[in-house]
Amino acid sequence: MPTSTTEPTSGATRRNFLLAASTLAAAPLVATAQMQTAAAPAAGRRKLGKLEVSGIGLGVQNMSRTYQTTVPSRPEMHNIIRAAFERGVTFYDAAEAYGPHEVERILGEGVAPMRNQVVIASKFGWNIDLETGKRNPGLNSRPAHIKLAVEGMLKRLRTDRIDLLYQHRVDPQVPIEDVAGAVQDLMKEGKVLHWGLCEMGLKTLRRAHAALPVSAVQSEYSMLWRGPEESQLAACRELGIGFVPWSPLGVGFFTGAIDANTRFADGDIRKIESRFAPENLAHNLALVELLKRWATRKNATPAQISLAWLMAQQPWIVPIPGTTQMAHMIENVGATTVRFSGAELTELNRAVAAIQIRGARLPDAVLAFSDVEAPVKP
Repeated sequence: MPTSTTEPTSGATRRNFLLAASTLAAAPLVATAQMQTAAAPAAGRRKLGKLEVSGIGLGVQNMSRTYQTTVPSRPEMHNIIRAAFERGVTFYDAAEAYGPHEVERILGEGVAPMRNQVVIASKFGWNIDLETGKRNPGLNSRPAHIKLAVEGMLKRLRTDRIDLLYQHRVDPQVPIEDVAGAVQDLMKEGKVLHWGLCEMGLKTLRRAHAALPVSAVQSEYSMLWRGPEESQLAACRELGIGFVPWSPLGVGFFTGAIDANTRFADGDIRKIESRFAPENLAHNLALVELLKRWATRKNATPAQISLAWLMAQQPWIVPIPGTTQMAHMIENVGATTVRFSGAELTELNRAVAAIQIRGARLPDAVLAFSDVEAPVKP
């Protein structure tokens, strides 16, 4: 947990911002590319491949345990899930590894009243014990295991289908064509409707899409980590695949809760991310200062500017900010009302590009699971 933070003083900050609107804006943000699909999404919605979702989603990863290792109130998590739906959010992101298993249970309970009106995404791929949820070393995307993992997901989520099923990380022991085959079998049974990949190598993405059309790619992407701009976004545009940024608020960096004196507790992943190390944190806060200036300019909050910036990059980008606080969820949804003119977006992009972030986004042991290429099928 941060042991020292500076309370922002701007009237448009995370703590004192009051959002009057109770629904999502109907008009989409300014985009920098044409829509990928011939059929345009409904007002206020976006397309991940052929899957239509709300312009912003809700990541539920921390609803069983926060970054600070506290355990949130389960009834309040249900309230946040349902209140998000009342504000137009139809896209909820979970995984068997979150908890493990427990987050899927929380989400299943939370969306039960509106299950047929929302899109549930979950993920397989880590080596999770199917019964106990114990996290074992490594990965497991063997086809038989995938099918059993999905059976467990369906029970925990209280549903008969997963709307969007991701491979959480590429298994270097299993050809992606075998993974696609297992997912296709599940699709034929009606248990999976769409599929995607997370943090994969680009060759694997192309092979996966050739074997079974991919709807979405999920990877970290924010002003704090712009790696997907190097090649992932171009590949998604070419193939007609949507992009879902995880950690779109920079692991809380853009919420105003972190300053140069912040230190993190044991168990908080940010403690072992070098971009948040004391020697780098003060430098990287220049990005937060930029966001604060734009927040004042656009009558918004820094968090809203960071989310709106992501959505403005492409019309098929759908961020999934996570939170365990009602006020923060309402604030995040309000990002859909922030719009940039073409000139403003160009100006903001240039300002963001001028700030060079110091430190790595994840420890090397974790980064080793990203950008992996699946083995070639014999």
